[in-house]
Amino acid sequence: MPPVYRPARPEDLAASDALVVASINELTVRHGFGPMAMPSPPSFQLFSLKDDPDGLWLAEEGGEIVGFAWSWVCGDVWFLAQLFVDPGRQGQGIGNALLERTLAHARKSGAAHKALITFTFNRVSQGLYIRHGLFPKMPVYFFSAERERLRRTLPQVPLRAVAIDNSAGTMANLGAIDCRAIGVSREKHHRYLFDDPAITGLLLHAGNDLVGYCYVGVNGHIGPLAVKRADVLHDAFAAALTLAADGSAEKISAFLPGTCDSALSLAVDQGMRISFPMLLMASPGYGDWTQYLPRNPGFM
Repeated sequence: MPPVYRPARPEDLAASDALVVASINELTVRHGFGPMAMPSPPSFQLFSLKDDPDGLWLAEEGGEIVGFAWSWVCGDVWFLAQLFVDPGRQGQGIGNALLERTLAHARKSGAAHKALITFTFNRVSQGLYIRHGLFPKMPVYFFSAERERLRRTLPQVPLRAVAIDNSAGTMANLGAIDCRAIGVSREKHHRYLFDDPAITGLLLHAGNDLVGYCYVGVNGHIGPLAVKRADVLHDAFAAALTLAADGSAEKISAFLPGTCDSALSLAVDQGMRISFPMLLMASPGYGDWTQYLPRNPGFM
């Protein structure tokens, strides 16, 4: 029997996450990076399902999930957060069938731009995405370092950090920063992050001017981070590193686009090292990020 393709339901998301974790680890182990993914509550998937259920699909066979796809839309940007197929079922057209359904989500939403982040060494998937009009734009590197090392060497930061609240004014300011950095407001996603007790959001000021924002998790991970101008990215990332290093996590980490020269230079100067490479793929005309550090490949 061929797989059945259907919209995802809330009760599917834990099993879908298990499939994604297994698929990622099979891929990263096969390419010599070791297992990287761990199960986690599918909170953002559930948020996305409630916000726009057209973006989450699964392939099912005999009551077992063998493929999962998840996309979300903000403004005129459609983003493919996940597309994974059971390793034992790859090469059978399941991924292509799921991608067709998520691309229908993009068309229905009227999105002008499409994007995703995938592993650089995931060559088969890249070919699939290229056939559907998403092209390699830039590398995205996962950097990490021991917190104690960073604490000893971080430079003084001229920016002032103020906690994000969920007031209408703050959300409007965050949306305006996003529009400059990535071309679209993500107000609904800021509200999602605000409700996560494991993440602290901060507005960054140079004097009295609001120049950007950053989020720092209790696990030491930084992102998303966005600034109004590329020339303040170095100081914004330095501020985020300082805030993360003041926490209790053993390691500090961030995803840094290959176009963000000042952030990359700061990371290397502070002893951060690349753990694995990823790749932003997008439709023509989108994705030249110089003012934005993504949170992860699913959130962007």
